[in-house]
Amino acid sequence: MRFAGRVAMVTGASRGVGKVLALRLAAEGCDVVVAAKTVVPDPKLPGTIGDTAREVEALGRRALAAELDVRDDAAVERVVNQALAAFGRIDFLVNNAGALYWRSVAETEMKRFDLVMGVNARGAFACARHVLPSMLAHRFGHILMLSPPVDPRAGAGKVAYALSKFGMTLVAQGIAEEVRGQGVAANALWPATLLESQATIRWGLGDRSLWRKPDIVADAMVAIFSKPPDALSGQALIDEDFLRAEGVTDFTRYRCDPDTEPPRVGFDFRFQAG
Repeated sequence: MRFAGRVAMVTGASRGVGKVLALRLAAEGCDVVVAAKTVVPDPKLPGTIGDTAREVEALGRRALAAELDVRDDAAVERVVNQALAAFGRIDFLVNNAGALYWRSVAETEMKRFDLVMGVNARGAFACARHVLPSMLAHRFGHILMLSPPVDPRAGAGKVAYALSKFGMTLVAQGIAEEVRGQGVAANALWPATLLESQATIRWGLGDRSLWRKPDIVADAMVAIFSKPPDALSGQALIDEDFLRAEGVTDFTRYRCDPDTEPPRVGFDFRFQAG
């Protein structure tokens, strides 16, 4: 248990990638703030904050099931205060909650623009803003955005979404410079391939031969959080490349289809060789 005694807050943790990350942090010893919107089971979308919290507790850790819409700044502040009251600290923040909308500018209504900006860029900003004072007071913390390296070429066909995700990365990089040397790190992490998730399933992004398991992101997250904050901060990392630099050579265990290695994709979702 590398993180025994630590506390993690994971947004969007009721299902999918967020749930995988929350449970991995619990397995590594963290108490976990399970922050997401879903409280009542939805027949169309499996998973609630209560479900994830119970699985965290089954791993022997404490859990706080916190209903949270990250677009609501007052709610973000309330959840952070609840977590600090319950656990005394927040060591890791994983900004996983996300909204997906891929359409051209002409096809994007402003309410859709506001949705992706509100959940992705603004929500991540609010969560980071409210956890920072405690992290700085303890002189320890890691903030992780699930967002890609900034690539202006990748926006066509999904400009609103690209703005919102690149905004998350810029928040991480800005925080890293603002607090450098104070024991708090901020980084962004993005998958080299498509992941098996509710997003890839609902949007019909290929099939299992094109996906990796979210465990690869969980492994990269753990490797990032295992480093002293001042040793790694302000980076926009790709999971596979980062893990290779950490000495990982076998990626077959992350395949969804055990017989097929998924292709790398850029943020523009065009398949790349290698």
